[in-house]
Amino acid sequence: MLRARQRIGKYRILGRLSSGPLADVYRAQDTIQNVRVALKIPRQDERTGHEELLHEVRVATKLKHPNILSVLNASYIDGHFVIAMDLGEESLADRIERRTSLARKLDLAGQGLAALACAHQHRIIHCDVKPENFILFPGNQLKLADFGFAKRCLRTLKASGSGTIDYIAPEQAMGRPKFQSDVFSMGLVLYRLFSGILPEWPFEWPLAGHDRLRARVRPELVQVLHKAIRLDPAKRYRDAVRMQADFEQAYSGARRQKRPRARNGTKGGPSWRRMQWREFRRHFGKRLETRHPCRNCEGPVAESMQACPWCGFDNPSRGAETRMPAHCPRCERGVKNDWDYCAWCYGPGFVEEATRRYPDKRYTARCANERCRGPLMPFMRYCPHCRIKVRKPWKLEGSRHACKACGWGIARDFWNYCAWCREPVRGA
Repeated sequence: MLRARQRIGKYRILGRLSSGPLADVYRAQDTIQNVRVALKIPRQDERTGHEELLHEVRVATKLKHPNILSVLNASYIDGHFVIAMDLGEESLADRIERRTSLARKLDLAGQGLAALACAHQHRIIHCDVKPENFILFPGNQLKLADFGFAKRCLRTLKASGSGTIDYIAPEQAMGRPKFQSDVFSMGLVLYRLFSGILPEWPFEWPLAGHDRLRARVRPELVQVLHKAIRLDPAKRYRDAVRMQADFEQAYSGARRQKRPRARNGTKGGPSWRRMQWREFRRHFGKRLETRHPCRNCEGPVAESMQACPWCGFDNPSRGAETRMPAHCPRCERGVKNDWDYCAWCYGPGFVEEATRRYPDKRYTARCANERCRGPLMPFMRYCPHCRIKVRKPWKLEGSRHACKACGWGIARDFWNYCAWCREPVRGA
């Protein structure tokens, strides 16, 4: 076990990142190139650790892909076999534990599948696909690492049941890994990424967290995960290449909004409606921050809206990118890291990610709770600091009209429904 400040060749150890059964991973400083790297070093009493790491180096060298962690250098230094790799920010296992937008999850899932598909195209079975082996780098770039257990698929495949038990496929646990085994493990990784729950044996569909999964992603993506996690390998995707193709098709469907067709065959709906939307944006777009298209009709909506003011669709901006630093795991609207609760959906308390309070130009009011008096942004339904419901109706600057049901300000000349309570606004 190496210690902080200890020198090994040109590297100065800064600390230990993780420990495995065969090797330890350290954060280190390259004193010549003046960059920080990750060093993977087998334990001195584990001869098999040297063989596994040597195999990992040779496999990683064959795979050139932006989503596969490459080896910077591998050599024997002071009696240690040392592998130097790029140093990431955190693992996918760490990122899963924090709030993440659906768009970001889809992007990370796509990168992970691209890496595994590249390995399968080179006839390499990873054999240890799990969140801990996906490393995040700046710019949300995801890279697959740890090919120590990887097997080369030849006419005959000799392999052990190596892998992590929580994500291992049944046939791999019995010593017969296949490309479908990696597909099974990747399916479990993505299931946990999107639902927040890791299913357990016997993997009978619907799995734990299925309702949460269906509420967050499109049915096409649910079907991709269902096929990947089938117990019978013959019923799964043959390899990650085919799984990636189906995922990309479902992924593009998740990003693409269906546009209604006008009678003349042109896309985007009647021209008068689009003119109405442009006029609305000119009057109220900046005040309401209507930067998103409705998931149903594509009309301009804000993430603070509970319903689309054009078609009444519930949570019309769900899954869209936000200017906030994080997302509520329940409604997926933007939230700030110093909030204790979601201001839009009365969601559960969050894990505190900041000890200080951050000022924001969007704060325009104060919580009515004398014990709180926390700052509020327009059209918040609940105080993000004490969770008390906002009682005083919000007014819409530039409009004299209010909803008869909830009393909040509305754009009566444009809207068909109240964006705050979904009541029809005709005659309001």
